[in-house]
Amino acid sequence: MMGVAAKEQQILIAYDAYADALFRHCYFRLYDREEAKDVVQDVFIRTWEYVCDGNTIDNTRAFLYRTANNLVIDRVRKHKSDSLDALKEKGFDPEDHAADAARITDIISGREVLQILHRLEDPYRAVVIMRYIDDLMPREIASVLGETENVVSVRIHRAVKKAKQLWEGEFIHEV
Repeated sequence: MMGVAAKEQQILIAYDAYADALFRHCYFRLYDREEAKDVVQDVFIRTWEYVCDGNTIDNTRAFLYRTANNLVIDRVRKHKSDSLDALKEKGFDPEDHAADAARITDIISGREVLQILHRLEDPYRAVVIMRYIDDLMPREIASVLGETENVVSVRIHRAVKKAKQLWEGEFIHEV
C-alpha cells in the first residue's frame, strides 16, 4: 500500500513526463487551447482520485491517454449539443472568431496538414494524433481505446488512406 507522499510523487513524475504531450493531444482533438488545458487538468485530477481510492496503474502513459481520450469524447459530445443560436445568445459571433482562427492557422507550420487532420472523422483523427504526434505504438493506442491492436492498425491504415485522399482532393482543387 502506497502512502500519500508516494502517490503524490507518482502523479508529479507522470505530470512532468506526460503533461505537455497530453496537452498537444487534446489540443489537436479539440482545437481549443483552454479546453485542452482543462482536459489535461481533469486527467490528472481523475488520476489522483483513482490512485487515492487504492487503485494501481500498471501503465501510466496508457492510463493518462485513455482518461484524456474519454474526457475529449465527453467534451465533443457536450459541444455538439450546443446550438449556434445558444452560442450567439452567449455573445459568440462566429464571424469575429473566424478571422482570428484563419490568422492562427496561417501561422502554424503545416497548416494544410492540420486542415486535413481536422476533416478526418474523430476515430481516425484520434488514432493519427496518437500514432504520429504522440508517438504511441499501436498496442499502446489499443490500450488507450480499449480496442485490439489489429483494430487500431486497420484504423490507422484507413485514416492515412483517407488523409491522402483528402490531400489529393485539396491539391487538385487548387490547381
